[in-house]
Amino acid sequence: MTIKERYEAAKEMYQGAGIDVDAAVEALKRIPISMHCWQGDDVNGFDREGALSGGIQATGNYPGRARNPGELMADMDKALSLIPGKHRINLHASYAIFEEGEWADRDKLEPKHFAKWVAFAKERGIGIDFNPTLFSHPKAENATLSSQDPEIRSFWIDHVKACIRISQYLAEEQGTPCTMNIWIPDGLKDIPADRTAPRARLKDSLDQILSMDYDKSKVYVAVESKVFGIGMESYTVGSHEFYMNYASKNDILCLLDSGHYHPTEAVSDKISSMLLFFDKVALHVTRPVRWDSDHVVLFDDETKEIAKEIVRGDAGRVLLALDFFDAGINRLSAWIVGMRNMQKALLNALLLPNERLAKLQEERNFTEQMMVQEEMKLYPIGDVWNYFCEINGVPAKEDWFEEVRAYEKEVLVNRK
Repeated sequence: MTIKERYEAAKEMYQGAGIDVDAAVEALKRIPISMHCWQGDDVNGFDREGALSGGIQATGNYPGRARNPGELMADMDKALSLIPGKHRINLHASYAIFEEGEWADRDKLEPKHFAKWVAFAKERGIGIDFNPTLFSHPKAENATLSSQDPEIRSFWIDHVKACIRISQYLAEEQGTPCTMNIWIPDGLKDIPADRTAPRARLKDSLDQILSMDYDKSKVYVAVESKVFGIGMESYTVGSHEFYMNYASKNDILCLLDSGHYHPTEAVSDKISSMLLFFDKVALHVTRPVRWDSDHVVLFDDETKEIAKEIVRGDAGRVLLALDFFDAGINRLSAWIVGMRNMQKALLNALLLPNERLAKLQEERNFTEQMMVQEEMKLYPIGDVWNYFCEINGVPAKEDWFEEVRAYEKEVLVNRK
């Protein structure tokens, strides 16, 4: 049977469960995922030399890491060509592209330093999201926006303000809003004597940043929490409670990263609550193993649950991005597997009888609800997925991997 014939057979089966498969496929086309640039070069960026800091580590030494903007763009191009649908890219400020002999520190970054990224995105018809880079810098060794040193704090306030201006430039150039997410590595290794003062300084820094004039319809400022990190195991200044309350009070977004909570917490359980109080919610989907270790997203239970909450809560209100960096495997393959798995999870959610399941819950008919949920797991989602790939002009099943292998032999093998 051809892919189309298998799709038609699957469609008939799903129709028996009351599901419009064609509508699900169309809906999946309209859900963009922001693909993070930092997977391609192990979070190195282009504005510095030296080791990563802020508790960030990319482990492994698989050959072929992108070493410059041209290589990174080529790798992203190849990855996106093997991912169905139209997506976005997510940049950190440290990926500024300078002309020969030019350099600007992070507090002096300007829109012109991202003009080549705009040209890249425009040529491909994709949007760009953005992140200030408050790590891997000499002035981020102790603290950034919560620093007790006024000069250090002022430097990072100016950096984030510069990033808002850059984000508005990106939004205006691309014709779609730009999500700009703030994450800081500030915290303490051991038990603090004063939890309040650093948070008060962080609040004041954010207040100063948001006092600047910018177009909120074009720039969606978000804040991202973390429960702990390397070097800040006992205390994180930007905790979930701090940012959730700050975002709510100041009409900005609270970003949920699926690796930034206690192992017994699930981001999938938080989305519905957040959407009751926020117009939009931003997500970074990753895969923690024991802790926030940023593994490649799999088609696993939590990713499926996150996708269900996105679909059931109105996908247009959730700004979806991925965040992982694995230097132990082919970096293109990591991108492609993660992006395609997130899409598979969304398709899985779209192919569920969600209204029927909700009605069964309201009726407290948990017996039938469980039965339906379990039986749906063996419906032929793979045949629908393969058709979705085919109509989007990308290889179905594992056939895409041959192109990655060829690219590795032709291009990546020459990188040292």
